[in-house]
Amino acid sequence: MDPAVATATLPELIDKHADLLARAQRATRTREYFSAFPESPSPRVYGEDAAAAGQSAFDALLGTELDLGQPTDGSWVGEEVSPYGIALGVRYPHASNDALLKAALRAVPSWQGATPVQRAAVATEILVRINARSFEMAHAVMHTSGQAFVMAFQAGGPHAQDRGLEAVAYALAEQERHAASVLWEKPQGKRPPLRMTKTFTPVSRGIALVIGCNTFPTWNSYPGMFASLVTGNAVIVKPHPRAVLPLALTVSIAREVLTESGFDPDVVVLAAERTDEPIAAELATDPRVGVIDFTGSTAFGEWLEDNARQALVYTEKAGVNAVIVESTDDYRGALANLAFTLSLYSGQMCTTTQNVYVPKTGVATDEGTKTPDDFVADLASALDTLLGQDDAKAAGILGAIVDDDVARRLEQAAAGPAAIPSRPIEVDAWPDARIRTPLVLRVDAGNRDAYAQECFGPISFVVETETRDDAVALLEDLTDEVGALTAGVYSTDEEFLDEVRTASLRAGVALSENLTGGVFVNQTTAFSDFHATGANRAANATYTDAHFVAGRFRVIEARRHAPPQ
Repeated sequence: MDPAVATATLPELIDKHADLLARAQRATRTREYFSAFPESPSPRVYGEDAAAAGQSAFDALLGTELDLGQPTDGSWVGEEVSPYGIALGVRYPHASNDALLKAALRAVPSWQGATPVQRAAVATEILVRINARSFEMAHAVMHTSGQAFVMAFQAGGPHAQDRGLEAVAYALAEQERHAASVLWEKPQGKRPPLRMTKTFTPVSRGIALVIGCNTFPTWNSYPGMFASLVTGNAVIVKPHPRAVLPLALTVSIAREVLTESGFDPDVVVLAAERTDEPIAAELATDPRVGVIDFTGSTAFGEWLEDNARQALVYTEKAGVNAVIVESTDDYRGALANLAFTLSLYSGQMCTTTQNVYVPKTGVATDEGTKTPDDFVADLASALDTLLGQDDAKAAGILGAIVDDDVARRLEQAAAGPAAIPSRPIEVDAWPDARIRTPLVLRVDAGNRDAYAQECFGPISFVVETETRDDAVALLEDLTDEVGALTAGVYSTDEEFLDEVRTASLRAGVALSENLTGGVFVNQTTAFSDFHATGANRAANATYTDAHFVAGRFRVIEARRHAPPQ
């Protein structure tokens, strides 16, 4: 760190963000509603010209080389194609893993030498500047993930930024949990007391690696990225090759703020890869990497957990999320809530409900008992009400199919009998986009091979169980066997709700009960909801809690005798 530069800017950043950080830290304790970054893309919130400026900024990036000023071998990489059918043509600097690791390692001492509050202030400034470019980021997320624009703005912008700030707040709190120094005195009776001065310094693990995913490139990356930064680690950001742009913009902004604050910008670097050189495994097992954050497939997540032995590995993987429908006093509200849950972003969320368990004896409702046949027909009607009237409106909920794997999985599943068929949605603005309504299959609980593994995408199952207790057992068993990030239940019976809640605690999965309004099982809110639990196979960590940040640093003590009084 250059003191001549840092002393001119760091105190200003600390003062600028002190109130925001205090409010964020308070929210992590109270779990009350708090959001630092407005989720509405309204001109009244972000300004009359913000939307047009963001669109222009995104358009100006297309077909360009994005120079980040970081180590490079002189070549450029990038082959992103939007799920909406346009080639982005953005190229990113390429470098060897060794060059990136050496650069990050050189940057660690000055960054680690800053105080926790200084690092937190810099990280918060990065997030504030990212927020100012939320419209540009929304287009980048939309055209790499396939999310519809409003969702890309919210989930890829302010919601991701709030998750990043949440990690900043937790990381700062954990480093300030103990005194930084103390004059230690031990009474010795008539003799003079033993006196020592002791200092306690948080020391990072060195280099952190963030492995991004295709579907939520910012939302899933920011918690780990900012937790590692604030705890003094340099961060190598390795995006999914089909979703580089949102994280490249993030890295660019981070490097800008770091430079202005007097730090080496290589505290944050981008690891962009060619399609023929998957680099995540090599980076992850390099002895210089001390922390890894990963979101993606169970297979690679478990490989990281087994093989990246030198690092602390945080993974969010796949699971089978389920909802039990036993009874409800708001049948139409429950159906509407389920229809939106299954439709949002075409089910391409790690939290989307896949299995809907319905007892063969039927569902007691405010409209009378509904048989499984009735339930399927009514769910189809709810989906049609949501998606069947206006294709443009439907596309704004569904987004686009993110990749060929999801498209093939949907095609294969649709080849058999469907309880609710999937249909294509066509929108004039995006003639080459792949947009599909949800496919719902109906199976008996005994046919576990059909529904007992994740079918990522717009594929769900209505699973008929013999009894409601069988549904609870099935939810718990599959969570134990495969993992789950969310679970839900509809019931008017408090004893049954207690039974399901107890099962969810045993299985280690978050539970939503009787959702009928504007909150959905596949959505979580920063500062209040914990995303994942770390208590089943779907994830080994939580966004965000103390465990998520505390292992990213160690407290190192130095002590000496104090002079006698």
